[in-house]
Amino acid sequence: MDAWMGHQVPTLPGTATPPALYDSARRSVLPTTPGLTATMYVCGITPYDATHLGHAATMITFDLINRAWRDAGHPVTYVQNVTDIDDPLLERANRDGEDWVVLAMRETALFREDMEALRIIPPEHYVGAVESIPAIAAHVRELLAAGAAYRLDDGTGDVYFPISAAPAWGYESHLSREEMLVLSAERGGDPERPGKRDPLDPLLWRGARDGEPAWDGGDLGPGRPGWHIECATIALGLLGATIDVQGGGNDLIYPHHECSAAHAERLTGAAPFAGHYVHAGMIGLHGEKMSKSKGNLVFVSRLRGDGIDPMAVRLALLADHYRSDRQWTDDVLKAGQERLARWREAAAAPAGPSGEGLLSAVREALANDLDTPAALAVVDAWADAALAGTGDDPEAPALLARTVDARLGIRL
Repeated sequence: MDAWMGHQVPTLPGTATPPALYDSARRSVLPTTPGLTATMYVCGITPYDATHLGHAATMITFDLINRAWRDAGHPVTYVQNVTDIDDPLLERANRDGEDWVVLAMRETALFREDMEALRIIPPEHYVGAVESIPAIAAHVRELLAAGAAYRLDDGTGDVYFPISAAPAWGYESHLSREEMLVLSAERGGDPERPGKRDPLDPLLWRGARDGEPAWDGGDLGPGRPGWHIECATIALGLLGATIDVQGGGNDLIYPHHECSAAHAERLTGAAPFAGHYVHAGMIGLHGEKMSKSKGNLVFVSRLRGDGIDPMAVRLALLADHYRSDRQWTDDVLKAGQERLARWREAAAAPAGPSGEGLLSAVREALANDLDTPAALAVVDAWADAALAGTGDDPEAPALLARTVDARLGIRL
């Protein structure tokens, strides 16, 4: 599967420090320590609807990490999946009387357009669940052979992963069993399913059902993969047994990331699966979380269609810290538009305060767990000074433009 078109990222003078990031498993901000090449896996969309601002905020977060590592001299191997077969996709296609393949292709294409407009650096590998099914089925068979999976004895062909096969179960989410049961039911699990050894055991392989697509699973029989083993398989195949960052929205901490890490660790024996588990906050509207069930999603494509500059959208989403749950309002967008206009005006000034000082301060802010509010405040102060005629560095406006492009993804 092809990703979207990329863009040239400016090279900045000097050397940056790899960012320190909050790790959900260790519950603290710790330095990232990539090798020669940094590795990152980010959970992508299930393409049953258009890209909303929650998707955009999440992808911008990991784009900032990508940019930070690159500025620190590390090439980045970035992998993102597309869950192009799953229950929500089939449900939406059935509701609308549409072919699920056509729906997935259309919404994936729109996602690509939105990512390109927001200037997200594309992943090196953009991988669909469907194209990964042979490898996923092989991993499920491997887990069965190792006694780390079991078939339900009900004739469905469904295969589950016993959480007892994951000795460190719960180390990432730190949730109680009661909390896990609630979230499993809310987020695609089936804790009430009869015949499971433990209500929290996640699905690895769903046996074929009438009216549903199915693929050859070899000894598993026909069916389709569970969600968590999909991401584990794609990451292991392209990035290896351990990676620097596994990321997504904070609604993926449990069950998705807890389960996918457990699958990967059981398959390889290497732990932890990720050096950092990084999670972005949720975007709400009028005091409520955006969700398809509430019908309150704000779509990036709709904003673009209304003539809103994607750079203003990006700036608006950068105004708060990535880990915070926050609200989208007209005032938030207006502030992003006004900030963009002021930065562009300042970039056209004949001179300004030290450009090297600006770059250093922006780097310092972003190295501290992607502190974008602090980074934006640095640029705001520089722009105010430049527009007031303060500073005599004629190279500074050009370095400003390169800095906010390379580190924040904002084209002035």
